[in-house]
Amino acid sequence: MKTENDRIIPIAPIDRLIRKANADRVSESAAKELGVILEQLGKEIANRAIDLAKHAKRTTVKDSDIKLAYKQWRR
Repeated sequence: MKTENDRIIPIAPIDRLIRKANADRVSESAAKELGVILEQLGKEIANRAIDLAKHAKRTTVKDSDIKLAYKQWRR
């Protein structure tokens, strides 16, 4: 299980994200849980993007790799 120090995305921006989706109130545990999920999804998409860059014989991951990885992930 991740600890507070392992978190990559801070809670405050996640709280704001949920509020922008029209939530009146957001519990800290809800923001933390969404953060965990977003980090997991981000890592999954990043890994796909890395594979795409490697396939193209590049070491640099480009925005187009991220976009394609996300498109593939959504399927």
